[in-house]
Amino acid sequence: MSKQDGSGRTVSAADVDDAGATILHADLDAFFASVELLDRPELRGKPVIVGHRSARSVVTAATYEARRYGVNSAMPMATALRRCPHAIVLEPHFDRYRHWSAVFFEVCRSITPLVEVVGLDEGFLDVAGATRAVGTPKAAASLLRERVRAETGLVCSVGAAGSKFVAKLASSRAKPDGLLVIPVAETVAFLHPLPVSALWGVGGRTEERLRSRGISTVGDLAHAPGALLRRALGDASARHLHDLAWGIDPRRVSVDREEKSIGHEVTFASDVASIEALRREALRISDELGARLRRAGVAARTVAIKVRWEDFTTVTRSATLADPTDSGRELYRTALGLLDALVGRDGEAMRPVRLFGVRGEQLTSRAPSALWDDGAGWRDTEDVIDAARERFGRAAIRPASLLGGAGGTDRRDPRDRRRLED
Repeated sequence: MSKQDGSGRTVSAADVDDAGATILHADLDAFFASVELLDRPELRGKPVIVGHRSARSVVTAATYEARRYGVNSAMPMATALRRCPHAIVLEPHFDRYRHWSAVFFEVCRSITPLVEVVGLDEGFLDVAGATRAVGTPKAAASLLRERVRAETGLVCSVGAAGSKFVAKLASSRAKPDGLLVIPVAETVAFLHPLPVSALWGVGGRTEERLRSRGISTVGDLAHAPGALLRRALGDASARHLHDLAWGIDPRRVSVDREEKSIGHEVTFASDVASIEALRREALRISDELGARLRRAGVAARTVAIKVRWEDFTTVTRSATLADPTDSGRELYRTALGLLDALVGRDGEAMRPVRLFGVRGEQLTSRAPSALWDDGAGWRDTEDVIDAARERFGRAAIRPASLLGGAGGTDRRDPRDRRRLED
């Protein structure tokens, strides 16, 4: 597999056989950092880290020059600056990232309407039906890269293959600023030398389990006895990974992408060891999350909380509701129950908390309230509150327990990114 710093970069020869390699995976290189450099072109070629210069912050993104010093996204900023003390730190601007993401996908759709959005900076394209308009798969990938650079100033790497799985691996190998086509006939030869961790679904624990049984490469897994794989992984995972190891991935590009979850989380300026402070934050986040669900016209059937302790250990807990909700009050009640179950109602033995978040999952279209719904009146109130906030700002109306005084002290890092997980 290619390394995150681009040192394993591989690109295709001009005469590569691209017949059948009609699935493209396009991935913007160092997206957040590259967007920041659009306004700071003088910093190109220098080690740049995107994030807040704070002991509590983590790296949002890094240029390839910074990555060569071992700087990676999600790394504590303090660690990153120890590894690359001369790095230039830039504050993130998420509105800019959303803007350029939208432009990127419009460019993708100029190649083919069959585009599957995977994240802000990556997606799959099916170009099988676009040969008359844009030529062969390799020509389509080259044209996409040219248009992205011309219309955004950003650079994308593209992988082309006969399946989504292999196309994504190929784009990873092509980074930065490359194009790698994996001919269908060479799929197995490409896959088998790769480490077994290259397979979708193989995380750290699964990799350890496989390595303990002598399986360290994709080829090892492809040729392993079925009984051994089933004992190590279970029937479903064994079949799934065995298929991938032989390049079998029947999933097609899906144009209609449903939002899977919407979440809100915050890293505290100092660790929180008070259950009451954590409950207030649960109220604050649930209130904001409910408003965002209502703006999106969706409701959550499952509510999840995320807690990261002072030692960076992270746990999640979730509960599925009888009926989907977009009410901040209902989200808070459920989040509070999950929190109390995790740390105890009195919180006496609670470990200091570094990060806390609430997320709505299993999203569905917002349905009108039933006549017998006890929460209907409160949701009507929340709609009115939304309208007032839209007109006068979010600070115009807040839960009373979040207002002033010692009980309402805001312990969040004011510069910390509030991550929205879509």
